[in-house]
Amino acid sequence: MRALQVCEINSSPALVEVAPASPAKGEIKLKIATCGLNFADLLMQKGQYQDTPQTPFTLGMEIAGTVEALGEGVQSPEIGSRVAVFGGQGGLADYGCFDAARALSIPDAMSMQEAAAFQIAYGTSHLALYYRAQLKPGETLVVLGAAGGVGLTAVEIGKLMGANVIAVARGADKLEIARRAGADHLIDASEPDLRGALKALGGVDVVYDAVGGDLFKAAFRACKPEARILAIGFASGDVPQIPANHLLVKNITVIGFYWGGYLKFKPEIVTGSLRQLFKWFEDGKLHVHVSHTFPLERATEGMELLRARKSTGKVVINIADE
Repeated sequence: MRALQVCEINSSPALVEVAPASPAKGEIKLKIATCGLNFADLLMQKGQYQDTPQTPFTLGMEIAGTVEALGEGVQSPEIGSRVAVFGGQGGLADYGCFDAARALSIPDAMSMQEAAAFQIAYGTSHLALYYRAQLKPGETLVVLGAAGGVGLTAVEIGKLMGANVIAVARGADKLEIARRAGADHLIDASEPDLRGALKALGGVDVVYDAVGGDLFKAAFRACKPEARILAIGFASGDVPQIPANHLLVKNITVIGFYWGGYLKFKPEIVTGSLRQLFKWFEDGKLHVHVSHTFPLERATEGMELLRARKSTGKVVINIADE
């Protein structure tokens, strides 16, 4: 079977032929239909991701496919059923074996492309806003990188939770996508006085930051007393340093958030969140945005779009027909 593998850290991934594996105890084997790309795939290639596997490994964190076989002790999902799985790796291949406990049935109304774009982006934003920041109706939420993979879902979920949502993204096209997702206010990321623009809108209760750098610094300075700042990621490559004395003066809370970490110590939190999100999707309250799709042979082109921050929403790799 084909697999897009990293054979050495800091080397380009290569499409290679490998032998298909059989599911171990507690696993299912999937015929993979689609795989969503994530910024973490880029970090793994450099060995900079917190959960980078030992080389060689197959890229691809979130997968949608059809169950081909069940490992020892697995009773469900049934063979032939459509499921989505967060595997952490192994998704950019024709087949893969994954923990059966992480498999979620895909709603009939959801395509394989949507399913592969759903779990990490929506799961991150829902747990971050609902469980960690405890966003309340009427509060002001600013989303930095609001047209990106997780940022766009934060706009959508924040609005669904009753927040006043400010979207910060670069360029009119990206801001328009954020507006369609429910943003109440739009600010271009090139705004020279982002702090002033946020203050003019009344200041911020919750900051959702997947970018870091100067945008973080400006949003931090626009925070109201008792604001919460969610550190989601650092797509800018600049990890901001936080002045603790400013936290003290305004009683600001900075919250680190890593969605995948909950699978290790509170997996039930993730499962419950995803069930809620799938229900919202079935009810027509969530609308998955996939800006680009590529076949497996062109997966590295999709990664370059992520690296250059030229995509919006998610990039999905099509591996097999639905």
